[in-house]
Amino acid sequence: MAKRSIDRRTFLSTGARAGVTLCGICVCSQFPGLAHAGDSVAEKELIDPKKLNFCGYTCRDDCTFLRGTLNDDIEIKVEAWKAWSIEERYGLKFDADQAICYGCKSLDKPEGVVLARCTVRSCAREKELDCCIECDGLPNCDRDLWSRFPKFHDQVVDMQKKYRAQA
Repeated sequence: MAKRSIDRRTFLSTGARAGVTLCGICVCSQFPGLAHAGDSVAEKELIDPKKLNFCGYTCRDDCTFLRGTLNDDIEIKVEAWKAWSIEERYGLKFDADQAICYGCKSLDKPEGVVLARCTVRSCAREKELDCCIECDGLPNCDRDLWSRFPKFHDQVVDMQKKYRAQA
């Protein structure tokens, strides 16, 4: 593999944009692990459904479910279970075997409680879509995720408009 050289200006510019994006995701998150769709997509950058989760979101690297899963850490899994209100939403007591997540597009890995019950994910997979921004029904979709986070739904619909305009 050839070594790639990068000048200082490009390095600093790219690093600054990445830092601003990460700050935006952290500041704008409405739910643990769920930030606003499109915040991490630069205006000039093409939207690629393959790079987004099925709902249009890009998970944070510090997601408690992901960290708990990768580290097989019961304490972090309990923290994630509580932060995501799993017992209240699904009536399930903590179960370490269900408190897992490898990311919604890791189709070769076991599903935890969140992925197994995500109606947006199951719908996109059933329709063989990379992301629901490819779906004509998105603006009027009433899946659970959208009803719980209507602002997020609006942002994904806006992302869909940008995606379609770039085609």
